[in-house]
Amino acid sequence: MRPVNIYALTRIEDPFRIAGLERQMSGRRSLMKVKQWETEGLKKFSDCLSERMKSAPELKFYYSFVMPKLGKEFDLLRIDRESVVNVELKSGNVSDDAIKKQLIQNRYYLSLLGKTMYFFTFISKANRLVRLSHAGRLVEARWEELVQVFEKQTDCYCGEIEDLFKEEKYLISPLSHPNRFLRQEYFLTAQQTDIKNKILRQIRKEGGRQSVQGFTGLPGTGKTILLYDIAMLLSWKSSVCVFHLGSKEEGLKRLDQRLKRIDFYDREALEKDRIYKKYSAVFVDEGHRIDQERMEQILRYAGEWDAPVIFSYDREDAIADEERRQSGAERIEQIPGLISYRLTNRIRMNRELSSFIRSVMCTRSKNHRQDYPSVSIAYAGDEKDAQRLLLNYQKDGYQYIWDAHLRFYTGAGNDLRCDRTLEENGIEVMEATCKEYEKVVMMLDASFFYDENGYMRSVGEDTGENDYRVRNLFHGLSRAKNKIALVVYDNIEVFDELLYLLQRVSPAAK
Repeated sequence: MRPVNIYALTRIEDPFRIAGLERQMSGRRSLMKVKQWETEGLKKFSDCLSERMKSAPELKFYYSFVMPKLGKEFDLLRIDRESVVNVELKSGNVSDDAIKKQLIQNRYYLSLLGKTMYFFTFISKANRLVRLSHAGRLVEARWEELVQVFEKQTDCYCGEIEDLFKEEKYLISPLSHPNRFLRQEYFLTAQQTDIKNKILRQIRKEGGRQSVQGFTGLPGTGKTILLYDIAMLLSWKSSVCVFHLGSKEEGLKRLDQRLKRIDFYDREALEKDRIYKKYSAVFVDEGHRIDQERMEQILRYAGEWDAPVIFSYDREDAIADEERRQSGAERIEQIPGLISYRLTNRIRMNRELSSFIRSVMCTRSKNHRQDYPSVSIAYAGDEKDAQRLLLNYQKDGYQYIWDAHLRFYTGAGNDLRCDRTLEENGIEVMEATCKEYEKVVMMLDASFFYDENGYMRSVGEDTGENDYRVRNLFHGLSRAKNKIALVVYDNIEVFDELLYLLQRVSPAAK
């Protein structure tokens, strides 16, 4: 999205025509929904500025920009090498407290640009201009102040504004980026903030005593960052603990060393059952991996400490019930008195990949897209081909995520013994927990098949409760941000199904 000349944009009055012209100027993908009062306010702002600034009709602004994934919107932005100016437009009937709150929030989000920031609000019906002071107070502003700020801006940025707000700048994993988490270089979405406030209100309502809350969502909805953000906030008053039920994480150790009021425990520490310190709140990360014994143990701790418990866990609805086999999600949701919330907005993964993964898990799901340009598949008939294909993907920058549970079972009863360098340069699916990668490649062997209901299933040597092939495939693929690749080994039936998902044409058709 490019900046637009708001003087030229407001020489017409019809909102629909303005939306069409704005799209042509900015290169926006779709038409804006412009209301009459918005056009009137924008025109009045442009006219007032032009009366006091000779070059005002030449100024360009990013108009109604929305930060990717977060959904945070700014009315007008103007950016040069050293500063960013934000002007919000109001028609009237807005309290000063509401204006101040919005500008402070805007300052929070725009801080990632690392520039000097100026924030103004123009209330058109009152012909009033206000600004946010450096101390965070709302003060009356003179137009000359705004003109002076604009005149200081030279060589303003005119490129795609999305390039300045790359998602990796503000969407992070606490375990992959512990230092950035500690510096609080991240933002929460509106939905995450809403759930956070509800959890905190419930804790206050209970007087900080024992209660059980939890939030769930698909991989990539930002559960871990939300959980750790709440833990950080509650730790300001007294010590809290976090039980991480995934694999051992180097980032977890770093957080444990730096955060003195938060103690982090992995599964091994929990199994030893030697936690003697009392905590004011208990947090459980990766709750979908919890077993019955650990569940009872955590609830016992919370009861002894009279402390609230907050669970974070993945939803695995896309996976067949038989493949889930009493996952931790079901155990958590059976806790008496649980208050639960659900994250629905995918902030790490794009819709295309999310749709593809759910379609792989169930070919009869309603998640099919017309095409999947960010997905590729390959077929290996023997061990050598499988190794070469995986190595090719690794050379192209794909992260190979492998599954320790996978036996590489083939119809002929042969085992695939992959080159050790593949696994050394890759990562086991449990260790990939709470991480994200630009590109991910995984393998499917002959142990996978689709049942009569279209669900992905698996067979092999290990068919007990510890057989997590399908679940690990789901969670491994969900680590991808932009691209996915699948190498299918000695399983032409599954390959045909995947090819049909990608092409919508049966490969067997002649």
